[in-house]
Amino acid sequence: MSYSRFDESRRRFLLNAGTGAASLALAPLAGSRAFANERLTVADAGGEITRANDQTLYEPFRKESGVAVTVIAREHEPISQVKALVESKSYIWDVVALTAQQAMTLDAENLLDPLDWNDPHMQELIPAAKRPNWMAHSTYAAVLGYNKTKFGTQGPQSWADFWNVEKFPGRRSLRKHPIETLEMALMADGVPLDKIYPIDMDRAFASLDKIKPHIHVWWTGGAQSTQLLQSGEVDMIPIWSARLQTIIDGGAAAVSVWNQGIYAADGWGIPRGTPRANAARRMIKYFARPDRQAARASMLGNGPSNLKAFDTIPADRATKLPTYPDNLKKMLATNDEWWFANREKAIERFNAWLIT
Repeated sequence: MSYSRFDESRRRFLLNAGTGAASLALAPLAGSRAFANERLTVADAGGEITRANDQTLYEPFRKESGVAVTVIAREHEPISQVKALVESKSYIWDVVALTAQQAMTLDAENLLDPLDWNDPHMQELIPAAKRPNWMAHSTYAAVLGYNKTKFGTQGPQSWADFWNVEKFPGRRSLRKHPIETLEMALMADGVPLDKIYPIDMDRAFASLDKIKPHIHVWWTGGAQSTQLLQSGEVDMIPIWSARLQTIIDGGAAAVSVWNQGIYAADGWGIPRGTPRANAARRMIKYFARPDRQAARASMLGNGPSNLKAFDTIPADRATKLPTYPDNLKKMLATNDEWWFANREKAIERFNAWLIT
């Protein structure tokens, strides 16, 4: 991954750090031990994510530990920000929300502190949630969604069905990005889940050649994908399961197909060298607890990474989450190592293919 704009990003980030913290941070959470010596600043994705995290993770952790917690919304790609913190030793963040691939990028430059994996709840997590310097508390999935009004209960049930324009006529959309799209193309071509990686890009693009003339919209964001299906502009689409479930709960005539979904995890890292690393490690341990993950799953459509959380999640909610056992066994786990090594090459080839 290129960091050619790192200096510019670092300068802007550090200059705006004070005003950004003031404008984006929630007030430190007060409580019975509000004058505790320890305090942490957490950077997460903001918006709905922060609201759910505040109620189910940050506030309960503050009450139990006495550690004061402040929250700041980070950029979508926080790699340059974390690098700026560590290199300048200006630790305005102590814990940061990261995808696995973001964590791997930072780890490659020794920019994350190690976690304490002796915690029994952390050891209970699914394999995709565990790395020495990163822990995932949440999972998301890309699934096939289709218009129930058009297909009833006889809609497409696999990516081979999505590619089959004769049996399942209708308007189609795909994500304008190779991640997940290449895997779907291989599954459509008959590659079994356990043979998807390493991705055979020649075979994937040959499969994409077959469906390309039938793609009406190439979507670029989660909000766009839900709007396309909800409005009826397209009849079938790969879509993130939490967003799809939101519109289904809102009355949209849509169906979620877990078969051949692709799941990945979101988690946490600690910028290397923060003087509050011990408290940060305690916080991340806390996020592994099944009761906390169950509470969070009651507010968001992402699945817990600790499957013991399902012991207390109501069945009507559990079945709508990616890591519900019956859903999980039908899906493919993203191979973050392959994407870390091949991401730039895949993106370059995908973008060139789109315009040919």
